Amino acid sequence: MALLSTPFPGMSMLFRDPTRPAVQFLAMQPWFSQLSPELQQTVADAVFTIPGTKGDVLLRAGEEVDGWYAVLTGLVKLQSQFGHRRQGFLGIPGGEWFGEGSAMKKEPRRYDAIALRDTELMCLPRALFDELRETSIPFNHTLTDCLNMRLGQAMAIIETMRLRTPDQRVAMYLGRTLWHGSRRMSLSQEELGIIAGLSRQTVNGVLKDFETKGLVSLEFGRIDIRDEAGLAQLVWGTPNPPGKP
Repeated sequence: MALLSTPFPGMSMLFRDPTRPAVQFLAMQPWFSQLSPELQQTVADAVFTIPGTKGDVLLRAGEEVDGWYAVLTGLVKLQSQFGHRRQGFLGIPGGEWFGEGSAMKKEPRRYDAIALRDTELMCLPRALFDELRETSIPFNHTLTDCLNMRLGQAMAIIETMRLRTPDQRVAMYLGRTLWHGSRRMSLSQEELGIIAGLSRQTVNGVLKDFETKGLVSLEFGRIDIRDEAGLAQLVWGTPNPPGKP
């Protein structure tokens, strides 16, 4: 989701700094416009950002959860640790929220959030997160949509990691189940390999095969989806992933 370069109409009357990326991101959330002007100002003043460069651990497993997070810019990998082995399982691109389950639980964070490129996070503090859950129906609709999306992603990851070939894993991580961006993937082969849990060499070989089959095209390390239905067919045996019409 691209942030706007100019404020929304009327924003300068309401917010102290309407050009802040965090404020512009909030203004694009469907639930935000339904809040009272006073609560909008409270939320805009309360959110804070966490910048990081490639490789930084932005949020650590085992730490207290401060709130609900969104990726303003960049790309984040969510990573769990099993003994001495670390496994990335999901990439969160700019414009998406994550960590809603953690924000709803009174327990330490269970995963690391690691920047795969220069990244800036925004945090909606837990006190306001809890208040909005209690008072805002539109906010709860957004939260439910996010939880439903994560449940679908979790089931897809479980099935793919246990049953699928590297070709199918790469195809799934390119599809709309786990990536909700445009058909032109702002994702390098290295990043795709990290998220899918495959070596860069394996991903490179799979993508070259996909390009030969007309499923994708590759340019300067970026990936263009040419046949989304074909990728879904490879993973699920049908042109549409589960839950899609």
